[in-house]
Amino acid sequence: MQWLRDYADLSVEVIDCSSPGRGWQGKQTGVGWARKTLFNKILEVASEEDLLISLDADTRIRPTYVASILHTFRDHPQWPALAVPYYHPLSGDAAMDHALLRYELYMRNYAINMLLTDTPYQYTALGSAIVMRAGALRKIGGITPYQSGEDFYLLQKFCKMAPIGTDNAEMVYPATRTSNRVPFGTGPAILQGMDNAETSYPIFHHSLWEPVQETIRLLPDLYYGTVHTDFLDFLETQFQNRNLWGSIRQNVKDLPHFIHAFHEKADGLRILQYVRRRHASHPVPDEQALRENLMLWAPDRLPRWFGSVISFSQLSVPQLNHLRNLLWVVERNLRKKSASR
Repeated sequence: MQWLRDYADLSVEVIDCSSPGRGWQGKQTGVGWARKTLFNKILEVASEEDLLISLDADTRIRPTYVASILHTFRDHPQWPALAVPYYHPLSGDAAMDHALLRYELYMRNYAINMLLTDTPYQYTALGSAIVMRAGALRKIGGITPYQSGEDFYLLQKFCKMAPIGTDNAEMVYPATRTSNRVPFGTGPAILQGMDNAETSYPIFHHSLWEPVQETIRLLPDLYYGTVHTDFLDFLETQFQNRNLWGSIRQNVKDLPHFIHAFHEKADGLRILQYVRRRHASHPVPDEQALRENLMLWAPDRLPRWFGSVISFSQLSVPQLNHLRNLLWVVERNLRKKSASR
């Protein structure tokens, strides 16, 4: 900290939360509280249109990254926040890279399914890949300091306020590393993979989203009358209200407001819970799910050698990287289409 204070060529303010007597106590722990402390300090001086660019200390960016962010927000003044595209560089450690790529297959597969569903919650939440307007952060009451996943809930709060962006000309390159400081996320997922533990990040089959998409398609019918879908039943159970939609109808003035209210209930967390529940009752092996998803999304690019694979453990790092890059291309093209609407 003293080195930072004395470093003449860098304009930096140090927030001391580690000297004797200044450490956090009780529930004031974890990366969520660290981010909350930092963001609150910034909001004391930031103007409404100032941008907060969130990065991890070991995240790589190109020299033109900040300029690309400014350009994107000037082109999209309606966006309160941006979930920046990301790409994990390989470390050269085969076991670590194998585990990382397996996790990134999960993330990109999930994102593509969300992008193909007419839900506003189409972001991938990484703390090292978020940019937000200071005024928008004030409006949602700042960040909630969860022990883990605070980036997911932060973007969800922004998304309920206004559509957020998911495309930018430049990416961020988060470090490929293990970590046990948080309950879930990239670091713990890599640790799981390196220990050959049972993963909690399955490759979900595209069919699991069909009831969600069907429900969104039927929203005009739901506004004017009774509709039954499995996803609607799930939401009513989650909110313990069998007249959930009737009560919403009484409190909105038209169909667009009803649709907005629906998406506030059917948010990113509820969709994830629903997909996980369907996966548990209709399990499809990860390798089969990815193969059938790619046959739908990029049939002309599916490598022949993946056709007979029954376990990701059979694949080399270059083969897993090939699959990661294939999903990255599909996701990138979908995000560009979404940004141009």
